[in-house]
Amino acid sequence: MLPGKINIINAVDQQISSVFDPYIVGDVNDSQVKVAKFGKKFDWHSHENEDEAFLVLRGRIAIDFREGTVELEQGDFLNVVRGTEHRPRSLTDEPVVLMFEPATTLNTGDVQSDLTVSELKYLHSGG
Repeated sequence: MLPGKINIINAVDQQISSVFDPYIVGDVNDSQVKVAKFGKKFDWHSHENEDEAFLVLRGRIAIDFREGTVELEQGDFLNVVRGTEHRPRSLTDEPVVLMFEPATTLNTGDVQSDLTVSELKYLHSGG
């Protein structure tokens, strides 16, 4: 049987209604590919034991660091090394971002808040 494909942008538009609500696109060994729409404000946080990477699929985002800000637009990729305090946020209306990280990574890292999502759902291919 052939593996199923998914059009991530279409699936996000159909299934994700809230910002900073990550969905799992797929499992890769001990890691996951996750997707989310970003909003205007997120928590400052770090991931002590996990690197994470961001790939912007649509729109523009900023990743704030204590030393400054890196702006990313569609097609841009950024790796955030474990232990680095950061805060992602949108620069356009609900940009869509892929994240690559270990499956155990909590979206708010070392911070618990109203934005913490501990049980993720899987994005599915739809109709």
